[in-house]
Amino acid sequence: MTTRTAMFLARLESLQRVREFLGIFCKERDLGRDNCLRLNLILEELFTNCVRHGHRGDCDAPVWVTLSGDNAAINVAFEDTAPPFNPFARADVIVTTTLENRPVGGLGLLLAKGMAASRDYAYVFGRNCVRLQVMGA
Repeated sequence: MTTRTAMFLARLESLQRVREFLGIFCKERDLGRDNCLRLNLILEELFTNCVRHGHRGDCDAPVWVTLSGDNAAINVAFEDTAPPFNPFARADVIVTTTLENRPVGGLGLLLAKGMAASRDYAYVFGRNCVRLQVMGA
């Protein structure tokens, strides 16, 4: 199983590079459109939340993304140096109110969590470490 890793700056403008990185991974493994779209949504949510909420805006802090797997299962590792934050803790709250009455935020991570067959979070050596496995379509 081949693994592909890249480092990006925690800047919203880097999101395009993240997408390109994912596009190369998907093309190399012939993952198919559905798998790539799911992975794109997950990475976009993790990355934008890291920049906007973790770092409170664009900065030059590193963000690492590692991808591995094939059509059956894709493994995603996302690491950043923002303050400790488990992106799935808030997503565990069941949405019980109408969209108009609920607070803003959290739905993207809830969706990303639902797309992953398994997920894990740890804060290790000053890094938020998110691990996900997405099963192929």
